[in-house]
Amino acid sequence: MVNEYEIKKQICDIGRRIYNRNMVAANDGNISVKLNDNEFLCTPTGVSKGFMTPDFICKVDREGNVIQANPGFKPSSEIKMHMRVYEKRPDVGSVVHAHPIYATSFAIAGIPLTQPIMPEAVISLGCVPIAEYGTPSTMEIPDNLEKYLPYFDAVLLENHGALTWSTDLNAAYMKMESVEFYAQLLYQSKVLGGPKEFDEKNIEKLYEIRRKFGMAGKHPANLCLNKDGKNCHNCGGACQDGEFKKFPGYQYDFVGGDSKPAENNAASDAQLVAEITKQVMAQLGMK
Repeated sequence: MVNEYEIKKQICDIGRRIYNRNMVAANDGNISVKLNDNEFLCTPTGVSKGFMTPDFICKVDREGNVIQANPGFKPSSEIKMHMRVYEKRPDVGSVVHAHPIYATSFAIAGIPLTQPIMPEAVISLGCVPIAEYGTPSTMEIPDNLEKYLPYFDAVLLENHGALTWSTDLNAAYMKMESVEFYAQLLYQSKVLGGPKEFDEKNIEKLYEIRRKFGMAGKHPANLCLNKDGKNCHNCGGACQDGEFKKFPGYQYDFVGGDSKPAENNAASDAQLVAEITKQVMAQLGMK
């Protein structure tokens, strides 16, 4: 098992990555990692994520109360939304919040990331809805976020930024990279006249690949939460309208069966990505 100091070093490394990739400015963003059901490591408030060292990192309980913090440091004021994710998603081991430029632009414009334009995004990311605006550091954000947690692994925060979560720190960060890359491609394709989306048949092929690999996390793989008979990627963002409908069996990654998390070490991730790419190309008739 990785010790706490090593996890703190990893948090600092991810902090530098999001800072160097222009996903945050100044002191923006926050990161957390679950140690156990009542102990969590998190980044402090008021510091640049690009210049942290392990002694900056705070430890809190599941209520967000400080267990340990060095003098001059206190947990991020937005730890509340991290705690809500952990409360509602016991499968989650890490949460990352950032303000990536393209994804945040979509959040400001009120446009969810639901258009099926890349195989990898459809398979691994799914749709990315927009959680309604909440005042930072208040309970408004976690309260507005909560209804999305059973169904998605990433959200845009209206007029604010993006939030991603997954089984471990690296996976949660990679999901943030995927959200931003997807948003940038969608934006640039719109500039070029509009993206060419996959049709429903090809989307179902991609969903089937996801089901085959039993990937960890939640994913709108068969039914849009509001539009009967349509998958999420073809509903035109309708999954943003009204309260979510809960379909029988939707606690699973796909209707009609359990999905067991895959191993999340670097080697298995690399193999999974390679195999998924191979399967996607074959399904789409590409060499």
